[in-house]
Amino acid sequence: MWREAEEGLQSFYEKRFIEAFFRLHGQPGAADLNKTMLSYAASISTMVAAMFLKQREMSVSLIEPCFDNLVDLLRNMQVEIKPIDEGELHDPETIYDNLVRTVHTDALFLVDPNNPTGFSLLKDGRKGFEQVVRFCVDHGKLLLIDQCFASFALADRNVGRFDIYQLLESSGVTYMAIEDTGKTWPVQDAKCAMITASDDIHEAVYNLHTSVLLNVSPFVLNFLAHYVEDSIEDGFASVRDVITENRALAKSMLDGDVLEYIEPAVNVSVAWFRIKPEGLTATRLQERLLENEVYVLPGTYFYWNEPIKGERYIRLALAREPEMFDGAMRALREVLDRDE
Repeated sequence: MWREAEEGLQSFYEKRFIEAFFRLHGQPGAADLNKTMLSYAASISTMVAAMFLKQREMSVSLIEPCFDNLVDLLRNMQVEIKPIDEGELHDPETIYDNLVRTVHTDALFLVDPNNPTGFSLLKDGRKGFEQVVRFCVDHGKLLLIDQCFASFALADRNVGRFDIYQLLESSGVTYMAIEDTGKTWPVQDAKCAMITASDDIHEAVYNLHTSVLLNVSPFVLNFLAHYVEDSIEDGFASVRDVITENRALAKSMLDGDVLEYIEPAVNVSVAWFRIKPEGLTATRLQERLLENEVYVLPGTYFYWNEPIKGERYIRLALAREPEMFDGAMRALREVLDRDE
């Protein structure tokens, strides 16, 4: 693959990767646009989006909870951020009115499927996304969507994906959409992220993007294209099976008097648990688990506007070798047994 990449054209490997990625994801609308920009990490794509917001002095409503590096990137770019509670998006019948009531910024930034909760508008097919897009069009809002966990919607037989880019393009909404391979294939940080922007802002986003990065290594693109094709062939089994096995184990071993398993809309690569005892916080539980060499993330990382709410939750990573994960769950169970 190294020699092949040396001898080929950069444009060939870019187009082949983009075509394969969006074919896997069932997004022909994106593959046909020919305006997706590549970078070597989702954080780079997010930084470009934040640079755009700052350049135009735009404020943004960001979903809460969400992974904290999104907040850090926006804050480091000195973008004004306001929270929007994920719960405002749960019912497609009320999404539009909820957004009218709560979003008073220039832009709306969603993570779908969400990390850490696994919530997704995809649970209602097109319905929820259509209401979000309609709101943004009617009220002149820029829509930003982080879809880095979208592969897990494909791997989840109860959800799937429709052609979101076709909806975005046909609606006339101003948007930026971010996707990534890094959350799906653990290949030692050989990854590629994508950002696609609507025509009305594409040139401005492109200029910002090229000021940060000109291209991704053709070897990495060649390497990842083979991974994508492999996932197409096995129907995502190599990704889905490990996460499904570890999720079932975590739920069966941990759901009880101390922790309550929160059922996700999409079976993403993390599990979200609520802490039941009022006297036990996520921070304290994390400390106890570290003493037993088990690491979990407290919910305070994700409730970026109100960290106190996050003290009621912990997040577990599921994309781990099952044998190692089994040992970690047993150690975690031993700690919980002391509180039951």
